[in-house]
Amino acid sequence: MTESGRQRLDKWLWVARFFKTRSLAAQAIAGNKVKWNGSPAKPAREIAVGDRLEIRSGETCREVIVSDLAAQRRPAGEARRLYVETEVSRAARERLQEVCRLAPMPGAGLRGRPTKKAGRLIRGFNE
Repeated sequence: MTESGRQRLDKWLWVARFFKTRSLAAQAIAGNKVKWNGSPAKPAREIAVGDRLEIRSGETCREVIVSDLAAQRRPAGEARRLYVETEVSRAARERLQEVCRLAPMPGAGLRGRPTKKAGRLIRGFNE
């Protein structure tokens, strides 16, 4: 926990491992992807234990309550102790994961360049 009991929002999002870098966290906050207690915030917003954050990343939206503050970025297991996800948020996220598992996007399993055979099939289809 930090000495003052408060911490910058962008730093906390980075420490809690919602974003890979602090600058990505600041960009998300500036892009209104993160809300503090229901209202838009700035990266320098001081947060405290008990604050409610709404974090949108891609199609997923998490609503978490800050349960602890940390000065350093720690392993993922320890980072999960910094927040508590609400039941509504957890249920919605799991429902979205189930939908994506049952009906994946076309081409989601494709990786890398096509093989020679696949390239011939593609060229034959386009001609």
